[in-house]
Amino acid sequence: MKILVITEQRQGKWNNASFETLAAAQQIAKDTSSTVSALVIGKGIAAFADELAAKNVAEVLKVEHDLLDAYTADGYCAALKQVIESAKPELVLFPHTYQVRDFAPKLAAMLGKGMIGDCIGYRNEGGKLVFVRQMFQGKTAADVIFVGTAPWFASFQSGAFRADLLVAHPSGKAPVNAVSVTVNAEQIRTKPLDLFKEAKSAVDLTQAPLIVAIGRGIKAPENIPQAEALAKALGGEIAASRPICDEGWLPMERQIGSSGQTVAPKLYLALGISGAIQHVVGMKGARTIVAINKDANAPIFEIADYGVVGDIFEIMPALTEALEKAKTA
Repeated sequence: MKILVITEQRQGKWNNASFETLAAAQQIAKDTSSTVSALVIGKGIAAFADELAAKNVAEVLKVEHDLLDAYTADGYCAALKQVIESAKPELVLFPHTYQVRDFAPKLAAMLGKGMIGDCIGYRNEGGKLVFVRQMFQGKTAADVIFVGTAPWFASFQSGAFRADLLVAHPSGKAPVNAVSVTVNAEQIRTKPLDLFKEAKSAVDLTQAPLIVAIGRGIKAPENIPQAEALAKALGGEIAASRPICDEGWLPMERQIGSSGQTVAPKLYLALGISGAIQHVVGMKGARTIVAINKDANAPIFEIADYGVVGDIFEIMPALTEALEKAKTA
């Protein structure tokens, strides 16, 4: 089987979810004796193609065109349809980003195929791939398989796979092949405007390597500075479960969960968070989860790598003090 990963870059920067999806593709390839190719699309993308070539892929496809400089669903679909028809992959994978949600279903429909979106994992059952995706705000998970002939399309949720597990190319670099596509201005029915920018106070928690998250156990907004001091001492970001943001104690962009952001940091420190499924679906991809809660039966301990049954108001200042002392030692 041939797997093609469609990566995402905008304004000279990678969307890191691209590498998570590439890691997923490498794992699928290992389980199914398949090959992986990676594709980068846009204009002036030679450096991106070279970076992909350092990963363990069979080849990198570079799709450049003046009309692909700024993203449009019409432009991307017109170009990628030609590439897929030429390269003939059996499985096409995407990172589940806002941009992919915009164009990938249209691309699959143009080719008369379905798409399984926002997957959190997969299984190989007797040579047949079964994709797993959450339903009903993470309360249950569904096994989904493709019917009909290839190509098949799927996207993986941010944090579902670890980008740091990507395997480097054994010989140093894979071949980079430029793919010529025909795109006409008449095909593009939309005019891209300036990219949406978050308010200056907003933060992209998906890029944070360390997160300190607070829940109902924080009790009152005047206690939040203790958690913020701990996050600062760790060099991380402060975040929260939904009730904290609903109360207005922290801005909504700090919310983690099914109705907030989905994160996968190196360390996730959960303070006074019970572990409701709506919150867990947003952070269970963290590499290391440390939970502190007074309730020994809190569901958060079921997924935590390390659990401490204790009072966060005793532990937060002690941790902060220890970290500050370590910095000055």
